Amino acid sequence: MPVIAPMPAARPTQLPSQREGAECSVAAGTTVDHLTETYRAHYRSLLGLAALLLDDTASCEDVVQEAFIRVHSARSRVREPEKTLAYLRQTVVNLSRSALRRRILGLKLLSKPMPDMASAEEGAYDQLERDALIKAMRGLQRRQREVLVLRYFADMTEAQVAETLGISLGSVKAYGSRGIAALRVVMEAQA
Repeated sequence: MPVIAPMPAARPTQLPSQREGAECSVAAGTTVDHLTETYRAHYRSLLGLAALLLDDTASCEDVVQEAFIRVHSARSRVREPEKTLAYLRQTVVNLSRSALRRRILGLKLLSKPMPDMASAEEGAYDQLERDALIKAMRGLQRRQREVLVLRYFADMTEAQVAETLGISLGSVKAYGSRGIAALRVVMEAQA
């Protein structure tokens, strides 16, 4: 990891000749020309590094470009210019991690997909089947219809149906099986 000098709080007063010499030594390898040469020489390798961490080319290019922009803006703080490439590599890795974090967060925040909805055609067929079933139910004997409605539409147990209608458990079973048999005959005749 490159050495980055903290921003000085206050500069000590120097003589003009000392100040010029110090600035030249710090800025010698961190000039725009040095970054341009680093870009030309290492852009593809940095792009390859990003490609190992990310999955699409556009994101890789964005990460590498952003890394160069950040190094350019911080070039005055890099004390050892030969570590510019190391600083770039670390910046590419950090930016790739950030990009992946944003993607994961985005996926978590996506709304859940709506359940598959029936098409209008399916709805029409379902309605026709319901209408046919209701018509067939009306053709049943009153007790058969009551037992089937309470047992299958009200979701009652046979014992609850017997108690509700005031008949025996055996009668509930008999009315239920005869009613289903009658419905089956009517529904198969319509199909």
